[in-house]
Amino acid sequence: MAVNHQQQSLWREVLELTKTAQDRNTDPLTWAIQLSSTLNSAADGDGPTLPSTELAHLLVSHICWDNHVPITWKFLEKALTLKIVPPSLVLALLSTRVISNRQLHPAAYRLYLEFLTRHAFSFASLVNGPNYDKIMNSIDDVLNLSQIFGLKVCESGVLLVEFVFSVVWQLLDASLDDEGLLEFASDKNFKWPTRPQDMEIDGIDGFIDKRSEHHEGLFRANTTMAIELIGEFLQNKVTSRILYLAHMNMPSHWGGFIERLRLLALKSAALRNSKVITPEALLQLASDTRGDLGRKSKTAPQKECHAVAFPGSLMSLAGQCNGTSRSALWLPIDLFLEDAMDGTQVAATSAVEILTGLVKALQVVNGTTWHDTFLGLWIAALRLLQRERDPSEGPVPRIDSSLCMVLSVTTLTVADIIEEEESELIDETEQSPSNLPKDKQAPGRRRKDLVTSLQLLGDFEDMLTPPPFVRSIANQAAAKAIMFISGLTVGNGYYESVSMNGLATSCLGNMRHLIVEACIARNLLDTSAYLWPGYVNASDSNQVPCSIATQMSGWSSLMKGSPLTPSLTNALVVTPASSLAEIEKVYEIAVNGSDDEKICAATVLCGASLVRGWSVQENTILFIIKLLSPPVPADYSGSESHLIGYAALLNTLLVGISSVDCIQIFSLHGWVPLLAAALMPICEVFGSSIPNASWTLSSGEEFSCYAVFSNAFTILVRLWRFHKPPLEQLTVDMPLVASQLSPEYLLLVRNSKLASFGTSPKDQMKSKRFSKNIKFSTDPIFMDSFPKLKRWYRQNEECIASTLTGLVHGTSVHLIVDALLTKMFRKINRSGTPLTSATSGSTNSSGSGLEDVSIKLKVPAWDILEATPFVLDAALAACAHGRLSPRELATGLKELSDCLPATLATVVSYFSAEVTRGLWKPAFMNGTDWPSPATNLSSIEQQIKKILAATGVDVPTVAGEILQLRFLYHWLP
Repeated sequence: MAVNHQQQSLWREVLELTKTAQDRNTDPLTWAIQLSSTLNSAADGDGPTLPSTELAHLLVSHICWDNHVPITWKFLEKALTLKIVPPSLVLALLSTRVISNRQLHPAAYRLYLEFLTRHAFSFASLVNGPNYDKIMNSIDDVLNLSQIFGLKVCESGVLLVEFVFSVVWQLLDASLDDEGLLEFASDKNFKWPTRPQDMEIDGIDGFIDKRSEHHEGLFRANTTMAIELIGEFLQNKVTSRILYLAHMNMPSHWGGFIERLRLLALKSAALRNSKVITPEALLQLASDTRGDLGRKSKTAPQKECHAVAFPGSLMSLAGQCNGTSRSALWLPIDLFLEDAMDGTQVAATSAVEILTGLVKALQVVNGTTWHDTFLGLWIAALRLLQRERDPSEGPVPRIDSSLCMVLSVTTLTVADIIEEEESELIDETEQSPSNLPKDKQAPGRRRKDLVTSLQLLGDFEDMLTPPPFVRSIANQAAAKAIMFISGLTVGNGYYESVSMNGLATSCLGNMRHLIVEACIARNLLDTSAYLWPGYVNASDSNQVPCSIATQMSGWSSLMKGSPLTPSLTNALVVTPASSLAEIEKVYEIAVNGSDDEKICAATVLCGASLVRGWSVQENTILFIIKLLSPPVPADYSGSESHLIGYAALLNTLLVGISSVDCIQIFSLHGWVPLLAAALMPICEVFGSSIPNASWTLSSGEEFSCYAVFSNAFTILVRLWRFHKPPLEQLTVDMPLVASQLSPEYLLLVRNSKLASFGTSPKDQMKSKRFSKNIKFSTDPIFMDSFPKLKRWYRQNEECIASTLTGLVHGTSVHLIVDALLTKMFRKINRSGTPLTSATSGSTNSSGSGLEDVSIKLKVPAWDILEATPFVLDAALAACAHGRLSPRELATGLKELSDCLPATLATVVSYFSAEVTRGLWKPAFMNGTDWPSPATNLSSIEQQIKKILAATGVDVPTVAGEILQLRFLYHWLP
């Protein structure tokens, strides 16, 4: 009641504002600004959304007929122009008042015809607007379209067709009536009144006798203009196609319309006197409606009828008819997806969150329906996959992370948008006195629009071809749909275990099948999607065998209690889990199983379930992070860290997630801050351990604490641009803290995420997707907890910022530097003098054999990392002074990385900084000690030209100067 009272008060205020402006003859723009301000202030509470259907009723009722003056019509025109009121609804309201009173108010009829000319041939803002359904339902209430035309489907797209048809029909009846021809029509059952219902015929005749000459001239001109408008409706590209839909779907009504049109062409004097259209041309337009469509496109009738079935699609077709490209509306999505796939850096924020906000913003800005928005999102994601399938540059394929973007991130984005709407509907229903149980709630409009978008997606066949290595999975998805239709379903999603005598290989699945399966797994769709027209190939469905033999799949065996043996592990590693329960089972084994079972479980988690388990990917990631942070056992009493006891498990996990695609998948889901916080303790503990002991897996593989540290450390430093040289930092427009991630920043994001998660309704909605077994400590973590890591980070920044200084003779760091140089260049050190003397002035302090070197290098990994910059500096100096050749330098660097792979991070960081400083001369290449690139320059030039040509860039060739390659250093395999 309070809401109704507020709205009544608002409309009284609007009416009073309009009357005041009318009395003062206020400028229409000023009135419109004041009106918008009033409506916007009310919108903060329970005010109307624009364009407002209530305001349209109010303004038309105000004008007709107590305030039928020029200024009020100007107000209405300004409200139409600024989209404060919906034009189509205003036209419908005016048609019921003006057409029947056109003889009494010919000026109003002329204004109505002018409004038709301006607003009746463009429906983009209507179909793509936020109130599309509400506006069309209001038009239906005003014109009784559903009752008059009797179509069982009352979708908005159908109502739009009926509305356009009714506008033309009303103009036709009014024109026939103006010339006294309507009585010649065989059907006397008029759908809309052409004269006032409450006035006697004699009264009208008396009024006509008293009309002035100006009045009579305007009346005749209106009739001519109305007939010319009928021709325009039949000729316009958009409205002619809408009328074609009326022709195809309402044949009986169309027959009556054509009969009247022929009567007008045969007997109308106004039509014969028109300078715009002739009777013959009008009849030709009416008869050519279907033929014109057929000539323009063989598939047009099918698409047009498809538009009736799917409301909102009509405007997409109309936009294509006008030559406009709707793909440009979604270009920001393409740009974001491309940036998110940049493998040179990772993001601390989930791509799902950013993409959800972007899609919602674009839907509002573009004024599109949700099904058009979803369709644009799917197409943008598929375009990304097409680009990654055949990349023009880059040695590392990103297909797995691209598929993650399409089938996991995009699906979660759609899920967030749909669940947001449906949670609001549930809240509204719970507040209603006649509320229904939550499981009985009707699906929201956005969920229905998702169905429509995926049905329309099938028309984009060229974009749906799956990458080769997932083609079999797509075929299995198509086979699953065929089995469902045939009544031969396989429970629990184990359709990969079914032997169908080649059915899965003969079924041609595509990316739409994978997208639908991903949506079904997220409960966005149900299996009724398998029944969509064209979802499965009819010829494929005829190949279903009478009997199907099934065998126990790997996941099915695991869920039924089979032990996690090596053979079962191998099967699960290559087959992604299809449900959260399966991943939880593996995690349970990783926590409570035997040592060998824990290793097997970790291997399974880092396999196909991580890279291609799109419906469980975020849970798999969180389980891996959880396993990387094992709790201290209750009975633990050792002096060293408890993490040492988990070395085998941790190393298996670290190796499993070390690929470029895996790190990118962690980044896309926004779990990089949690991953960083899990890696830091591992680096701190294993980097501080002396490699006196090693571990051996059941496979026979042996590794030391150096290996665990290096695996963890190399992943950790890849989570931010640790090697970014000073020159790049200085040229960045934004502040450093915003443009470059750092370990401190990652920890702050981690602390903030865990502290605030679950407090907002959005988080509570998302938490339903996560396993109940996933719980992280909310205690904050800071860099001060990892002194060794913090010290290395500061040293790394110092090396990047300035040249290296500070190596003191006789210190432990100096001894490690000498030992490393001896190990790196022991086969080529001709003089026996340590290379450090070139820079530090030391004497031969090592002077010992390889045994002493090995003893000196039995130090923690952090100590070696601390010495590495000085080693690199000494090696470069020796190379510059001719004591080392470039080839020998590269060989020594390989020895260094073999000793401790983590040193590669320092090598990359240090050399990147030195290159920007320009202190070192280019390496001399004589083609003997070092391979010369001269023979490859021509082919490299052609490859560069080919890549540039594909982008449309014309690069002129300068002979001998297009490529100048200089090599400071080069890695040997």
